[in-house]
Amino acid sequence: MNYQESIHYLEKEIGFASCPGLERITDLMEKLGNPEKKLKIIHVAGTNGKGSATALLCSILQEGGYRTAGYTSPHLASYNERFLINGEEISDDAFARILTKTKDACLELTAEGKDVPTLFEVITGAAFLYFAEEGVDIAVIEVGLGGTYDATNIVENPILSVIMSISMDHTEFLGNTIEQIAKEKAGIIKESCPVVLYSQEELVYNIVKKQADGLNAPLYCPKETAVKIHSQTIDGTVFDVKSPSFAYDNLYLPLLGQHQIQNCITILEACQVIKKSGFPLTESQIRTGISNTFWAGRMEVCKKHPMVVLDGAHNVDGIRQLAESIKTYFKDKKITIILGVLGDKEYEKMAELIMPFASQVVFTEPHSERKLDAQTLADIVCCKELPFFIEPELEHAYQKALEITDTNGVIICCGSLYMIGALRSYIFSVE
Repeated sequence: MNYQESIHYLEKEIGFASCPGLERITDLMEKLGNPEKKLKIIHVAGTNGKGSATALLCSILQEGGYRTAGYTSPHLASYNERFLINGEEISDDAFARILTKTKDACLELTAEGKDVPTLFEVITGAAFLYFAEEGVDIAVIEVGLGGTYDATNIVENPILSVIMSISMDHTEFLGNTIEQIAKEKAGIIKESCPVVLYSQEELVYNIVKKQADGLNAPLYCPKETAVKIHSQTIDGTVFDVKSPSFAYDNLYLPLLGQHQIQNCITILEACQVIKKSGFPLTESQIRTGISNTFWAGRMEVCKKHPMVVLDGAHNVDGIRQLAESIKTYFKDKKITIILGVLGDKEYEKMAELIMPFASQVVFTEPHSERKLDAQTLADIVCCKELPFFIEPELEHAYQKALEITDTNGVIICCGSLYMIGALRSYIFSVE
């Protein structure tokens, strides 16, 4: 297959259905020669923050001199973004080559009467194969959905499991309570493999600790940390942090948002464990790696006058973090919100959190079959006294926002990663 044929195979022949379980990915990996067993892996789960954690870890490890792979999902513009080695996306030719091998393995499974893997399982299998063939030193693998039954959980002996912030999302798959969701995320913990947990509520901590204790997995959680923020602007944050296991003064973090400080602290804890696992890292390498980290579409400033900010907040917790960021960076600014959501999200709660910060709103629609139409969203969530516009087409929504926002104002686009990806591509094509 060539590149376009590979995309057609994924999206048209396989399709986007989701079906949790490890049977199909187990069969697929066996057909591919179990490339995941040839890799040193850091496995990252969480409701929010796992993408940022993966980006931070990849940047730090690369700065440490290790050939580092990163696997993330979903992508913003192309599947190539999901396959990174030292920050470089897989080429179209290499993607097509790896997908052809993976498709051949799937055809063999079909011929044997076994179930066809899902799109995410195929992509995951292809990523493991690509990273193994490229001989990377270490691979940072982000969970797609949940943990226990996610395709990435084919990993048997990670050098480290990292669990980031846990909150309510994907309840149709993971459960309707925070306890159920926490247990699913903790499903990535393996026998005797260390775990680093983002500092969070006691209920979640206890669930993860119980799982770790049952598997003799050492658990590390940076709960006792002292943070002093020196500056926090759209150019980044400079802060001091001290914990029982590490201390850094004047640490520069380019990722925006109050929550990114705690994400960074979690990764600093992870670095302490990584250093004991055969991957030495110096303080200088850790500092530089953090300062070089970039994570597209997450509090990303794409334009200055007016300021245009893209944020992939797509659930209640993500929107709550975005609201905190608005208070930090834009408290004296007039804000135009471009909002588009998927119909299976808690969009009423999301809107309730973000609308108080808006001077005006443009309702639009993500590029997804699961989208909620803009008119319905406006009818449900818009305050009568708040000026609003309905522009289902993303490009028109962005142009409308530019038209109604003065040069000193701020446009914040949020609600769906699908929307952010398409909008980001459009913005950079016209700027």
